Amino acid sequence: MLSPDKIERINQLAKKKKAEGLTPAEVKEQAKLREEYLASFRSGMRHHIEGMKVVDPEGNDVTPDKLKEIQKQKGIHNRNDNF
Repeated sequence: MLSPDKIERINQLAKKKKAEGLTPAEVKEQAKLREEYLASFRSGMRHHIEGMKVVDPEGNDVTPDKLKEIQKQKGIHNRNDNF
C-alpha cells in the first residue's frame, strides 16, 4: 500500500503539471511515484482476485482451474482437493 504522503505528492505533481509544468527532476519523481503506485495497485488487485471463489446460480463452485491451483498453493479456500 502506498503511503498517504506519496499519494498526496502524486496529486500535487499532477496539479502542478496541469497548471505550470514540471521540472525535469519532478518529471522523474512523478514517473517513479507512478510506478510505485501501479505496483501497489497490481499487487492489491492480484491479492483480491486470488481470493475470489466463483459460484454459478445453482451454487456450484465454477472457479477456473488455474485460479483454484493458485489458491491451493496459497492455502486459500481450503483447496486441498483434486479438481
